[in-house]
Amino acid sequence: MVYPRPIASLPKFKVLIVDDDAQMAASTRTLLERESFEVGICADAESGLERARSQPPDLVVLDLHLPGIDGVEACRRLRLFSDAYVIMLTGLDSETDRLIGLSVGADDYMTKPYAPRELVARIRAMQRRPRGTVTSATIHEFGDLRIDNGVREVTVAGQTVALSRTEYELLDALASQSRISLSRRQLLEHVWGDSWFGDDHVIDVHISNLRRKLGNPDYIVTVRGYGYRISG
Repeated sequence: MVYPRPIASLPKFKVLIVDDDAQMAASTRTLLERESFEVGICADAESGLERARSQPPDLVVLDLHLPGIDGVEACRRLRLFSDAYVIMLTGLDSETDRLIGLSVGADDYMTKPYAPRELVARIRAMQRRPRGTVTSATIHEFGDLRIDNGVREVTVAGQTVALSRTEYELLDALASQSRISLSRRQLLEHVWGDSWFGDDHVIDVHISNLRRKLGNPDYIVTVRGYGYRISG
């Protein structure tokens, strides 16, 4: 008798929580594990970065205010070797904290204290985001700017530009609709999905980061009161 081969289960989505609030981290871990996520906890940035190197996560929940190395520096260092999604936990109603967190490579933010169920919804939205699979390789060129979505590489005048996953996906969305202005909501739905909820101000911060990294703000044109389009 020939027995059918067992179907391999899909790997679990790995979440790393870096937060020195032990009670909040533990309760969040319990909830996420009930939702079938694989969860690790670190109480400081150094151990969190070490864990991210040895056991690469899909997503990091990173507190901004950590003992020793703070979340800003931790996120900056994480981006040197990882493109994991990052949700930054910031101070209540602190606009400065949110801007700083997004400027160093965080994908999204939540204010503390946060509702664990809302965090689950944010993680689910990111989990549904595409992982870079393309059906055919396409190259977009705008002057010195070259975007190759076959290998997810961006170059300016032949020099590779290091972008976070979210920055790349925003640029690719604009490049794919090069003659069309995209609203902030359209960009949010393209990158975060139509189930995402939150402040669309995150788009403006990520676009600002893109302009800085590309070295020429004229590549991305602001359509006042609406959104953005790519120049060319």
